[in-house]
Amino acid sequence: MRLPFHVASHLDASLRAAAAKLGLAERGFQPEVRVADPAHGDFQANGALAFAKREKQNPRALAQQVVDQLGDLAGDFDLTLAGPGFINFRLRPAALLGWLQEYDTEERLQSGAASARAGQTWIVDYSAPNTAKQMHVGHLRSAVIGEAICRLLAFSGARVIRDNHIGDWGTQFGKLIWAYKQAALSGAAALQSALATAPLEEFERLYKLGNHAADADPAVLAAAQQELVKLQRGDAENLAVWQHINDVSLAAFQQIYDQLGIKFDVTLGESFYNDKVDRIYRELTDCGLAEESKGALVVFHPEHPRFQTQPFIVRKSDGASNYASTDLATILYRYEHFKVDGAAYVIDSRQSDHLEQLFLTAEKWFAKTNRKLPHVEHVGFGTVLGENHKPLKTRDGENIRLKALLDEARERAFALVSAKSPEAPEAERRAIADVVGVASVQYADLSQNRSSDYVFAWDKMISLEGNTAAYLLYAVTRVGSIFRKAATAGSGAESGSKPDSPSVALAKEGAPPPISGEDSARWAALATAPESAAEINLARKLVKFADAVQLATNTLRPHYLCTYLYELAGEFSTFYAADKVIVDDPAVRARRLLLCHRTRLVLTAGLHLLGLRTLERM
Repeated sequence: MRLPFHVASHLDASLRAAAAKLGLAERGFQPEVRVADPAHGDFQANGALAFAKREKQNPRALAQQVVDQLGDLAGDFDLTLAGPGFINFRLRPAALLGWLQEYDTEERLQSGAASARAGQTWIVDYSAPNTAKQMHVGHLRSAVIGEAICRLLAFSGARVIRDNHIGDWGTQFGKLIWAYKQAALSGAAALQSALATAPLEEFERLYKLGNHAADADPAVLAAAQQELVKLQRGDAENLAVWQHINDVSLAAFQQIYDQLGIKFDVTLGESFYNDKVDRIYRELTDCGLAEESKGALVVFHPEHPRFQTQPFIVRKSDGASNYASTDLATILYRYEHFKVDGAAYVIDSRQSDHLEQLFLTAEKWFAKTNRKLPHVEHVGFGTVLGENHKPLKTRDGENIRLKALLDEARERAFALVSAKSPEAPEAERRAIADVVGVASVQYADLSQNRSSDYVFAWDKMISLEGNTAAYLLYAVTRVGSIFRKAATAGSGAESGSKPDSPSVALAKEGAPPPISGEDSARWAALATAPESAAEINLARKLVKFADAVQLATNTLRPHYLCTYLYELAGEFSTFYAADKVIVDDPAVRARRLLLCHRTRLVLTAGLHLLGLRTLERM
C-alpha cells in the first residue's frame, strides 16, 4: 500500500489506533503529529509527553508502548524515540518513491487532498468594492488573498462559493443621483459623451461633486437625501440611474478580475438584502437580544471588555438600515440558502471591531433561535505601504488605481524580459511580461503574512532573485529545459550539472516539449528509490507539499504555501547542482527525471493554488 497524500494525517490515524489498543484514547491521548526538524526525521509525535505528564507516568516508557503498536508503519518509516518521549518518523526511500509514483498530475494531487474538507460548503466573501468608484490598491489584498483561499479550500475538497459582497446601496447614491441629474440639466450631451467614453470615471467624478456640494450646502444635502428616499421607495427614474451605475461598475471590476484570474459565483451586494432586514429586526427583538436605545435598535454585549458601553446598532434612529443590518441578513441568508459550514470574510483588519460584534451578535441570535451558526472567520489583512512606510498613494495623495498598478507591473516586467531576451519577438515578450507582471503583484502580496502591513517595492517585486513570482516562474521553466535536453540529447549528453543563470535561461530559444502521461509513467516504472542525499532531500520536500497546503488552508494564510514553494525551488537547485540528470544508467536517469517532473508539477500546482498563471518558457 502506497503512502496517502497527507502523510502526517496517516501517522495521526495510526497513532490514534495504537492509543486505542492501549486504552489511552478514551483518556484523552492526542498524537500531536507535526513536521519535524530534518535532523531528527520527517515527522514527530509529541503527544506521549503531555499525556504522561498529566497521568503521572514515565513519558519515554509510554512512548515506547505506543511505538510497539506501530508495526504496520515499519515498512515505510524508521521509527526512533528521542528525549523524554518524542516519537520520530523518517520516511524510507522506497516510501518516498511510492508517493512520487502515485501523485503524477495536478488532478491526482487534488484527489489526495480532497478528503480533508469533503462534504463541506464554504462561502468566501472577498473583494467587495463600492460601485461608482474605481478599484484602487486598497482593494488588492482582499482580491488576491480571497481568491487563493477559495482555491485552497476547493483543492482540499470543499464546495466553495465565491461572493462579491459589493457596496451598491446607501447614502452615497443619493448624492450621486443628485449630481447626475444636475449634470443632465446643465449639459445632457456632454454627460452622455463622458459616460460613453469613460463611464466609471465619470460616475466617480459626479460622486465627488455631489459629496462636496452636500458638505458645503445643507439644501443640497437635503435634496440628496430625498433622492435616496426615492431610490429606496422604488422610484423608476432613480432605479434606472442606480442600475446603470452598477452595470458600469461591475463591467469595470471584471476587467480587473480577469487579469487576476477571478470569477465570482454570486455578486450579492448590500442592495440584495434591503428587503430582508425587517425580519432581522423582528427576530432580534422577539428573542430579547435587541432593544430600543435613543430611538435606535441596538444589541449590547455587557460581558465583553471592549463592547460594554459600545452598542451594536442594527437599525439607526431614523429607521434606516446599516452595515450591521445587512451583514446579519447576509449571515442568515447564507445559512438558509447556501447551507454553508463556514464563511470566510476577507476584509481589512481595521474592520475587526465591527466583525467581532457582528459574529458575537449572530452567535447569540442563532443560539436563542435554536440554529447552529456556521463557522465564521474574519480573514483580516494589513495595509499596502509605499517605500516611505506610509499607505501607498500617488504623489498627489490619491489612491493608486488598481488598473494603473497592473499596467505598470506589466511594463516593468516587459523591460526585464526585453533586457534579458531582446531577440525574442515583441509579441512573445509581451505575453511573458503579462504573466510575470501580474503574478509579481499577486505573489508579493500573498507571500506576506496577511496580518502584517507590507512595503510595495517594485525592484524587489519584479526580480529574478529572492522569494518572488519571477523566481518561481523561472524555476518552473528551468525544470522544463531539462526535458528539452532529455528529448534532444543522447545518453549522457548533458554537459554540466549546474543550473543556468536566470539571464541565460531567459535567452534560450524554444519551449520544452510537452510531457506526455506516457513519459511520466515510463519514468515512474523504471525509477528506483532515491539514493543520493540530494535526491532524498528533494523527494522529502515534495512529500511535504501536503503539509504546506493543509497549514495554509487551516489557517487561511497563503504565505505558508509561498514559503514552501520557495524552499522547494531552492531544494531543487541543490539537487540539480549535485546530481547529473541525463546519465547512461536507465534507472538513475528515470528517477532523476521523475524528481524533475514532480518538482515542476508541485511548483505549478502550488502557483495555480495561489491564483498565478505559469509559463512554459521565459
